[in-house]
Amino acid sequence: MSQPRLNGIIRALETGQHSFSTFVPMEIDTAVQLAQSNYDGVVFEGEHQAWDITSLRHSLQYMLNRGQIAKNGVAPMVTPTARIPANGIEKNQFLAKQALDLGCYGIVWPHISTVEEAYNAVAACRYPRLKDKPLYEPAGIRGDGPMQACRYWGLSQQEYYNVADVWPLAPKGEVLVVIQIEDTAGIENLDDMLKNVPGIGVILIGEGDLSQELGYPRQTEHKVVLDAMAQVVATCKKHNVIVGHPHVSGANAERVLSEGYRYLMCAAPRSYSTLDNTRKLVGR
Repeated sequence: MSQPRLNGIIRALETGQHSFSTFVPMEIDTAVQLAQSNYDGVVFEGEHQAWDITSLRHSLQYMLNRGQIAKNGVAPMVTPTARIPANGIEKNQFLAKQALDLGCYGIVWPHISTVEEAYNAVAACRYPRLKDKPLYEPAGIRGDGPMQACRYWGLSQQEYYNVADVWPLAPKGEVLVVIQIEDTAGIENLDDMLKNVPGIGVILIGEGDLSQELGYPRQTEHKVVLDAMAQVVATCKKHNVIVGHPHVSGANAERVLSEGYRYLMCAAPRSYSTLDNTRKLVGR
């Protein structure tokens, strides 16, 4: 019998559904609150809040519930991922390695603007293999130390290696690579990224930084900003790559869905109204 899908974000996306996540701080109380929510996943925020690897580990542990495990299996009901602090140009593969080694099921990479940066993002989430092996590219550079991740995923090391690869490049992969397009250089280079870097699971637009560069800071409904975002959506559709929206609200949910976004960041955890209402709009 095949291993059931562990990553709930991927589970939703690969079956054609919309996936719901939210950015949250690396805090135990927040993890407990979200662990039984209707989100598919969470992104523990390390870009604009402190990158604290110990707090991240504690947060992951508090996403687990023994009753849920007994009933539904070893994976958390809400899939934990993390956004690292380094911009794409900084590389900093070790940040992704540490988060994955703790048991995160995916990495959000901010400010990816070139093919080289996108390649590095995917490569950092993969183990090395010989050039004559299938799915060699992007050539993995993740260091081998998965003991904590194996424990967290509830797998033996060999079972972990079998699924610790990036989806959808590896169909059984449980690691989701999300890269953020947050500037006009990223928009201009996105077509080449998606042509030349397999293994990108989701493109998430960073509309805040993009609006800053375009001269309309935080005016995310301005036509100039929306037109730039539409270019990203069109490029993703061309390459059949999932595109994500970072700020889904009651005011924009219907428009966001109509434009084709499927990886949806819905509201802060203190209110589930946007999540619940948007789930209704897509029939979940």
